[in-house]
Amino acid sequence: MQLHPNVQAVQRALDEAGARDGSGGASLVRLLPDAVHTAAAAAEALGVAVGAIANSLIFDADGTPLLVLTSGAHRVDTAGLAATLGVTRLRRATPEFVKQHTGQVIGGVAPVGHPAPLRTVVDTALTGYDEVWAAGGVPRAVFPTTYAELLRITAGAPAEVA
Repeated sequence: MQLHPNVQAVQRALDEAGARDGSGGASLVRLLPDAVHTAAAAAEALGVAVGAIANSLIFDADGTPLLVLTSGAHRVDTAGLAATLGVTRLRRATPEFVKQHTGQVIGGVAPVGHPAPLRTVVDTALTGYDEVWAAGGVPRAVFPTTYAELLRITAGAPAEVA
């Protein structure tokens, strides 16, 4: 079976970074039987807590893309995060903006595998899980990793985002 080009790009980025899962093995993208468009759906499909899902949210931060990897257990406080980052205007990006900067569609945006590196913030709430799951480039692809690995492979900054 031929994998979607986005899934291939994500796996390539994971391999190049030497990304690891919660047990120390290589992070491998897995395809679920169906698309999972929400953290709750992903958690149910994987049999994990919703908080262990690392949602990849793209925001328009004063006209530039910002990737926020947030725990599926809560929502981003955009006003608070904007103040923390020194951003004047932080708003959810349009589907076109997301596709332009990630090459991926909403619901499948991965932390890696984009045309160019994105400024990234990683939710400190994810530290509460030995293993977290992130999207793999399309809505039915996911991969296991850890909070520390998300910071490392994205060059992300830790932050409280809720």
